[in-house]
Amino acid sequence: MKVAVFSTKSYDQKYFEKHAGMHNHKFSFFETALKKDTVGLTEGFNCVCAFVNDQIDKVVMQALAKNGIKLIALRCAGYNNVDLKAAKKNGITIVRVPAYSPEAVAEHALALILTLNRKTHKAYNRVREGNFSLNNLIGFNLSGKTVGVIGTGKIGAKCSRILVGFGCRVIAFDIIKSKELIDLGVEYLPLDEVFKEADILSLHCPLNQDTKHMINGRSIGLMKNGVMIINTSRGALIDTVDVIKGLTEKKVGFLGIDVYEQEENLFFEDLSEHIIQDDLILRLNSFPNVLITSHQAYFTTEAMDEITTTTLENITAFEKNNELKNEIK
Repeated sequence: MKVAVFSTKSYDQKYFEKHAGMHNHKFSFFETALKKDTVGLTEGFNCVCAFVNDQIDKVVMQALAKNGIKLIALRCAGYNNVDLKAAKKNGITIVRVPAYSPEAVAEHALALILTLNRKTHKAYNRVREGNFSLNNLIGFNLSGKTVGVIGTGKIGAKCSRILVGFGCRVIAFDIIKSKELIDLGVEYLPLDEVFKEADILSLHCPLNQDTKHMINGRSIGLMKNGVMIINTSRGALIDTVDVIKGLTEKKVGFLGIDVYEQEENLFFEDLSEHIIQDDLILRLNSFPNVLITSHQAYFTTEAMDEITTTTLENITAFEKNNELKNEIK
């Protein structure tokens, strides 16, 4: 198949070329994101390969169908950026990568927790400048703390196991309870109780109409003073305006995010020589107790291998009319 790969960086092309030999597909790589202004680039292709910040709405879907696109192969797990109803109406099949190294994301969540707590990023910069003072670097023992894990799918389950290993009391919320986690000592509680009891909250749930802005003024009001909030899932799980208010009022003691509501205009790009127009991200960056990474939680060699091979297998299965085990219906 002729595949147009959007939102590509050098590392994406590297991994596609590494694994492409086992598949008979022709790839064209576009650095630009897929959206209504760039959908014209898909003319002459059979398949589009898209990523988390490509905007595949109704208008784009109609244009894709007009250009003869039959398959959208998402090289990610989330699909909140895809209009599924429009895809069905236009006869376009959607496949995804449902899981790729859940360990990578879970471990990054822990890295955010430890870095915010022990301030290793600040200590590193101090020592490089010859400042060996410990002033304002005090942290707390993670062992014994209550950590609320919201969403105990593959990533949330991995995160829970790691936290249990650190000696934490792990409480969780999910509509489906894991017997394995319960046997490990994880306690499932109603969502509001998790908000109330947790010293640290780690978000690992999908973004949908029920979870959008689940971290908001009301839920923050239920939380302990000085709570740490970690988000490696989807940016819009957090109402950014409300969490900034929580930080300003010192209700939220720490915030670690690898995702952001408006990240499609920022993340994966080098904007160091530009004036950033997003006032909310600038405000977040002004807090000393906020740590932001640029959607890199998934970014390990193991995950990139899994993402690429699964994407290629999805495309090949569609081409050969085989069962699409990763189809989104």
